[in-house]
Amino acid sequence: MSTLHAILFAIMQGISELFPISSLGHGVILPDLLHWNLDRQDPSFLAFMVTLHIGTALALFLYFLKDWIELIGGFIRAGGRPTNAESRLVLRLIAGTIPAGLIGLLLEKKLRGLFGSTELVLAVLIINGIILIAGDFMVKRNGGRSLDQLSYGSALKIGLAQALALIPGISRSGVTLIAGVNAGLSYASSARFAFLLATPIIGAAGVLEVPKLLHSHGQISLGMSVACGLISGICAYISTWALMRYFNKHEIQALRPFGWYCIGLGLLGLALKLL
Repeated sequence: MSTLHAILFAIMQGISELFPISSLGHGVILPDLLHWNLDRQDPSFLAFMVTLHIGTALALFLYFLKDWIELIGGFIRAGGRPTNAESRLVLRLIAGTIPAGLIGLLLEKKLRGLFGSTELVLAVLIINGIILIAGDFMVKRNGGRSLDQLSYGSALKIGLAQALALIPGISRSGVTLIAGVNAGLSYASSARFAFLLATPIIGAAGVLEVPKLLHSHGQISLGMSVACGLISGICAYISTWALMRYFNKHEIQALRPFGWYCIGLGLLGLALKLL
């Protein structure tokens, strides 16, 4: 991978990880359509992806740093019991993290191995777009609850939905947003929960792969990987800021533009593959 391609990939990863358009799907589709010389099995590329995920997780953590301080403080004051709003939200986040973490550990490699075909990922991206558009109808019918009204069962279901992002082409933020809306949350509350929920999952996935980063030797140097991780983190921070403002202002049809984008990119990609 050239330096330019590495930087462009980092920018794409930082933006698409938080936008509901599937970072994993874009990571498969765009390099293939643009004919980049990219070996995803190369140890240096795996290490490169580790730094991008760590950068994204750090960006999310820094953006919600005040929230995390308040949540952890409230959780400690409550002794881990659901006696205040902060502790209750931490317990909901734990409930939502467990299913995605377990499924990820057990099935991630098998699921991703099934999607080596770019055409299949393009088709799934179209399905992702349809899911996003359908989500707008849910908020019209269900939306309006605050996070403190979210049940633990609903938090568990949102965590299960997050696990769908293991399928290339399905967006983590998209499916968790829609699951939150389906549970009765507003877009703004659902987005906040989705991003808080994503932080430990993305961070843990990166940390578990750190040994690959430390022992990698290949076409992407450690210095380039770290620099691109920083670029990805900056893009992720800006994306989070933009999306939180967007969802606070749009309570109807908020996901529709992203849905049409996914459908359009999927159809365009399939057309180009057939030519």
